[in-house]
Amino acid sequence: MKVLVIGTGGREHALVWALSRDSEVEQLVAAPGNPGIAALQPAYDGQTIVCRPVDISDHDAVVALATELAADLVVVGPEAPLVAGLADPLRAAGIAVFGPSKDAAELEGSKAFAKDVMAAASVPTGRAYVCTTPEQAAEAIDAFGPPYVVKDDGLAAGKGVVVTSDRAEALEHAAGCEQVLIEEFLDGPEVSLFAITDGTTVLPMQPAQDFKRLADNDEGPNTGGMGAYTPLPWAPDNLVEEITEKVLQPTVDEMRRRGIPFSGLLYAGLALTSRGTRVIEFNCRFGDPETQALLPLLKTPLGGLLYAAATGKLADVEPLSWKSGASVAVVVAAKKYPAKPRSGDVISGIEQAEAGGVRVFHAGTTVEDGEVVTAGGRVLAVSATGKDLDEARQRAYSGVGQILIKGSQHRTDIALKAARGEIELQQPVS
Repeated sequence: MKVLVIGTGGREHALVWALSRDSEVEQLVAAPGNPGIAALQPAYDGQTIVCRPVDISDHDAVVALATELAADLVVVGPEAPLVAGLADPLRAAGIAVFGPSKDAAELEGSKAFAKDVMAAASVPTGRAYVCTTPEQAAEAIDAFGPPYVVKDDGLAAGKGVVVTSDRAEALEHAAGCEQVLIEEFLDGPEVSLFAITDGTTVLPMQPAQDFKRLADNDEGPNTGGMGAYTPLPWAPDNLVEEITEKVLQPTVDEMRRRGIPFSGLLYAGLALTSRGTRVIEFNCRFGDPETQALLPLLKTPLGGLLYAAATGKLADVEPLSWKSGASVAVVVAAKKYPAKPRSGDVISGIEQAEAGGVRVFHAGTTVEDGEVVTAGGRVLAVSATGKDLDEARQRAYSGVGQILIKGSQHRTDIALKAARGEIELQQPVS
């Protein structure tokens, strides 16, 4: 199988790495890819891994590349090209695509649309008001009271949400959005659950938890994600089954009922509240950095799995198989991220870190004068596995300690509370 992966980030690096571990995948092309992908070594004799330049916003250019490669499968990594409809011309050209159509990707592209789908499918979620004027936003903010949850209705690279007790800050964020959702605050720990789907069958992955705030103890501004871990030792045993039954399958069924079947990766961001599970949001692609934690534990060959989803044959696939143990991914971010991240700083120590057994997934890097340098806010994700979260954490942070980037920042508490057994549910999830 020849697979083309679209994207440049850490998620795409992790996808290419995992696909290279599938013996059925003989050729891997990442477009545009990144220096980490370019440096990947094939896992099997005869397998090739290369990067090809392409403007992923130019749909004709992507289709031309996929056609030139005679790709059996195209995997679209980021949300922006999916919401822009990249999957549609690829499918029209007869190419199997892992990723939803433009219409189906509105589950992430518009939070208001997602709320409408959830209401029709009886999926539990928080109450929300859709506002288009400052006056409407102020009225909704006052109706809910603090803490205020204000969400840009469109894509915002994971940074379109403000949760604050400062009314002025909430109003300021709302004023900067063309359309905004004001939502009730959902208490309880958050969970990310990914599901592979072909529009009918749903195969859930194991749950993960990510960390959105920049600094330890969930302080500082919101980011695209500063780290993740899996599995969740504190989660109820029936969590995946419950979410599949009450959230994932009903959503997929409702999308199919509307004539816009959702095929690809359905990502449910959830809060396990005192009143039960509630959906915070849906995404239409693999999450970053959860993917960098999840894929090192996945035993099921990824290529065949994604191809089955893209070709409507997921019902023939066995439930996913996972390695024992735990996985932790820690993001190393550039100086001044997320406001104005600095670029061009030399990165050293990646080889030493990987020699110690971790995997370093590139997210915001490039090569200048033969050296790998920073080229984005979230620069790297250092991922490690272990027999439990404590061991995985130790290995991941040992790897982080080997990497040197001037002014870089990272959280020191990824998976710490879970490893210590300090996360507790207020009641059994129902």
